Amino acid sequence: MLGFIVAFIAGLLVPKIEETVTAPVKAFLQNYFKVEPAETRAISFMIALLGAAVISALLESGSTFAIALGVVLGYFGTRLYALIKRVIEARTDSD
Repeated sequence: MLGFIVAFIAGLLVPKIEETVTAPVKAFLQNYFKVEPAETRAISFMIALLGAAVISALLESGSTFAIALGVVLGYFGTRLYALIKRVIEARTDSD
């Protein structure tokens, strides 16, 4: 469970690590091949997933599936929260 929580937090941090962590990695990669601007978020996602996996391994907690699911849910967490909130509000307004 702890691994899932770590992965969820890593997923939430994906947009936040783009400038601080991903920019240097992207600059390094561009020395070897062209990195498209649209790939920046994918690189951030991979860095967050790798970080969550390493921390979960150090904590000896979480399965591979739980870590992957946690990062994905964390990444889409704010959008999922907004969707659920809209659905609840729509049901409340119709009653």
